Amino acid sequence: MTTVHAARDLLGFSVLSAPETSGRRCTLGYTLINIDKEDEPSEKSYWKLWLVLLLALLIVGFLHWGGYLPVAVDSVPEHVDAAVVLQGSIASENARTAAAMALLQRGSANRVAISVPRESYWDQEIPPIARPYLEKKYGTDLAGRVDFCNTEPDITSAQQEAQALSTCIQEHGWKNIALLTSNYQSRRVRMIWRKTLPKGDPSVYVSVEGVPDPNYQPHGWWQQRLYLETWLSESAKLAWASL
Repeated sequence: MTTVHAARDLLGFSVLSAPETSGRRCTLGYTLINIDKEDEPSEKSYWKLWLVLLLALLIVGFLHWGGYLPVAVDSVPEHVDAAVVLQGSIASENARTAAAMALLQRGSANRVAISVPRESYWDQEIPPIARPYLEKKYGTDLAGRVDFCNTEPDITSAQQEAQALSTCIQEHGWKNIALLTSNYQSRRVRMIWRKTLPKGDPSVYVSVEGVPDPNYQPHGWWQQRLYLETWLSESAKLAWASL
């Protein structure tokens, strides 16, 4: 018998006491409760997770569809009075001219108008040089339905070109025209022409056909440096034209 038990017998009553392990159990239970509370995900954690998922979806969507931002999805009429080829680089103009001549060949356009500087860098007129080239490449019949709209050699913007060509369009009496430009310029060109041309003749209907360009492809635009640079440059011009 232990000393505690002997004391209890001598005093004539027993002292009720909690088992020695009860304190340990309470402490352990309190600790487990605290651990469970800390492990439970808070509302902030859920919001952070949703924000991360939303941001990831936005990035994926932007990379997939962002390349089509500068590209106009225009509904070109089945038939137009003239397909107007706008100026650009040599590769771009070749692609645009080919697309315009295809419209002419299948009867979707009555005429083709090609925007050219009045003179070359060597003070030579462009139309006398360009027409034999068109006759050789597309045939005499199709080349005979091509007109040249002259602009000043020093034009530096789509707005200046629109202002210069509006006179040519009015002189020919065209009321329904399709502008042929590079795909990545199509949205900006449409915006500028619809602002500029009605000032001269509000009865002219303008549509835009974006021609595939070797300098830009909307799909995978961020994977090649040339496409990315083109997208950045054109997006800045589009934003400026929107002001």
